[in-house]
Amino acid sequence: MEDAISLSGLQRRFGEQTALAGLDLVLHRGEFLGLLGPNGAGKTTTLRMISCVDRPDAGTVRVLGCDPATDSPKILARMGVVPQELALYDSLTARENLDFFAGLYGMPTGQRRERVGWALEHAGLVDRASSRVGGFSGGMKRRLNLVAALMHEPELVLLDEPTVGVDPQSRNHLLEMIDGLRGKVSLIYTTHQMGEIERLCDRIAIMDQGRVVANGTLEELRIQAEDSLGGDHRLELQDGAQMERAMQILQREGVACSTISVGADLESIFLATTGKALRDGEA
Repeated sequence: MEDAISLSGLQRRFGEQTALAGLDLVLHRGEFLGLLGPNGAGKTTTLRMISCVDRPDAGTVRVLGCDPATDSPKILARMGVVPQELALYDSLTARENLDFFAGLYGMPTGQRRERVGWALEHAGLVDRASSRVGGFSGGMKRRLNLVAALMHEPELVLLDEPTVGVDPQSRNHLLEMIDGLRGKVSLIYTTHQMGEIERLCDRIAIMDQGRVVANGTLEELRIQAEDSLGGDHRLELQDGAQMERAMQILQREGVACSTISVGADLESIFLATTGKALRDGEA
């Protein structure tokens, strides 16, 4: 079966700014892929390509076996997108919002009623079905935002920072909802919350400067990060205090260096792969 998403050699420029510089990325069927990168790495542009919003200057895009340039209606009918900016109407109730989104996909009345009921229950919002969304907490809105994208039972789901600005209980509920999609959808998950990626994703792709610079399972990324520090200039120390002292000496002598610990977490791997310099702006 063809991969859910296949991006090859994608290039995209906005004036003088390069957003994608030969991006290659694959999402296998049924896979949960975490997409990480500093600001300006090209993550948003990549999602826009996949969701048929933008087209590359060069390269090829295949989504669910289709070409977004010619088959965008077919793709969008099989895709659910959960944007970072809430796609909800505050003046409508939770039920009215869900019914509206179901209607966008042309669901008949009976099916719409059934899916709205499912969505309210799944999001834990049955008792607030008739309340206007403008009065909801951030967590309630995020849960509603998620189920709104699942009304038509998509086979591909794109999640862009789906837990931003929510309390720990709501975050945990959202993550459980997303984990419940396993085996039912192919999914791309972008966030700056490394723990969420570690909890949910089968594979992780780290982007920087418009291309994928590391790709694999968490253990594979650890090995790649260790290898990137290898060669004749690799120093292994068992004691953390010794490592800190060694770093101070090397930096004082003007030697560029970085560290990664055995069993490093994803944040350490991310910093070792992309560096610690601040990045501002997202293309």
